[in-house]
Formats: sequence, C-alpha cells, structure tokens
Amino acid sequence: MPVRGVVSLGSGTEAVTRRGQASRIRDIGALERVGLVVLLLLLSTSLVAPWFVVDPVIPVAPPFQAPSLQHVLGTDDVGQDVFSRVIFGLRTSWLSAAAVIASAIVIGGAIGLVAGARGGWVDALLMRLTDTFLALPGPVLAIAVAATLGASLRNTVIGIAVVWWPWYARLVRGEVRALAARPHVDAARLSGVSAPRLVLRHLLPGALPPVIVTASLDIQILVLTLAGLSFIGLGAPPPAPELGAMAARGADYLFASPWIPLAPGCAVFILAVAANLAGDGVRDLFDRS
Repeated sequence: MPVRGVVSLGSGTEAVTRRGQASRIRDIGALERVGLVVLLLLLSTSLVAPWFVVDPVIPVAPPFQAPSLQHVLGTDDVGQDVFSRVIFGLRTSWLSAAAVIASAIVIGGAIGLVAGARGGWVDALLMRLTDTFLALPGPVLAIAVAATLGASLRNTVIGIAVVWWPWYARLVRGEVRALAARPHVDAARLSGVSAPRLVLRHLLPGALPPVIVTASLDIQILVLTLAGLSFIGLGAPPPAPELGAMAARGADYLFASPWIPLAPGCAVFILAVAANLAGDGVRDLFDRS
C-alpha cells in the first residue's frame, strides 16, 4: 500500500506491483489465454445479441433451409434462425450457470462462514446439515427438485443450486478455520475487535480466493449439467432458445438436416471447453500470486 507523503516509495511500490501482476498474467499458459479470449468473445457476443440477430422465437424463413449467407446456420424445423437461437442459447447457458454459482456462494458461503467463525455446536450442527446434502446423490436430487417444482429454467437453476451449495459451505468453513488459527487473527481477537468486524475484515477476505478459483472451474461443469437437464426436458419450455433443448429437438433431423442439432451441441462444447481453460488460467493466476 502506498505510504501517504512518501511519493517515490509509493510510486515504486505500485510500479513493482503492476510489473508483478503483468508477469503473473504472462505466465498463464497459451491455451488458458485462448480459452479466456474465446469465453469473453462468446459472452460479449451473447450480451449484444438483441442488436444484431433476428428474434430467435419468430420463424423467419421456410423450415429446414441449409446454411447460407442469409442464415449462417440455416433454419430449424419451424423456420427459426438457428444462429440466432444458438447466440441467445449461449447467453441463457452462462447466465444460468452464473445464477447457480451466485446462489451456491451466497448460501454455502454464509453457512461455512458462520460455522467456521463460531465453532462449537453451531459448527457441528451446520456441518451435519451440509453432510446430509452431500450424502444425497446430486444428479438425482437436482432432477427431483426441478421435476417437483415444474419444468422451467428457473426451477432447474434452483434444483442445481440445492446440490451445489454444500461444496462451497465446506470450502469456506475449512478456509475460515485455517485463517482463525493464524497469528494476526489471534492478535485482532485479543485486541478486542468485535466478532462481526473480525469476520468481515480478517476472515472473509482470506476465504475469497479459493472460492473464486472454484467458481471459475465450476462454470464448465454447470454449463454441461444445465444442457443435460434441458436435453431431457427440465428446462425452459419451447420455443425458448436453450442449447440442450435445441439439440434434443433437432436429434430427429440429425441425418436430414444435421445443422439443427449439431449447432447447439457444438456451442455447448465450445463454451464448456473455453470455460474450463479460462478456469485453469484463473487457478494458475491465484497459485502464482
């Protein structure tokens, strides 16, 4: 941190810090950087999709049109533009994955933070609750929750979040317990720092890096999980553009019009691989720091 009043020292420290950060970024592997670039390109393209592609729900041409200059990925069985549906489907996929991760971090992180900071019977009770959820078969529980609530994208996200939060609870609890035993935390506790300030100032910041790394690696798993549940009908109902549902509906036309199922399938694959490589890059960045 720059020292106020000592300009040269602060400037030098900031320069060294910037050089160190640039060096860590350069140390990330080439594949990981490619994955990050592809992921950012896919995310930015899907965000601005409403301004440059046609409505993904409205039929715009005769059904089963092969790819052409006018319709890059052709049209599907009802005349909807496949390229437009894939772009919107990508946005649905990563936003849904982000929603699951955000829910899991908020719920699991809060439980893990309280358990790790309080200890004693509170820790034991919350961890037994967490272990109960971890003992249940995750895919079956997610399908059961989504099917019970009804087939929709929101309910699918809820079902997966129910399965996902215990892992973050365990992660945060372990990090908090390790941090609580460190000398600077003991010193803060002995100096009379209040419990909320101790948690927010000393424990929570230290638990964030592993959470960020885990979340970045979870994206690709969630993209595939959401696509799989959508493929079996536990997602947004037609005609909503969702990659898994699009691949399932287009499977009947695999040989006659292969672009209909292959386009969303390839999009899921590319998004998952890019997210995986980007997640590895984030992990390497934190490991080196």
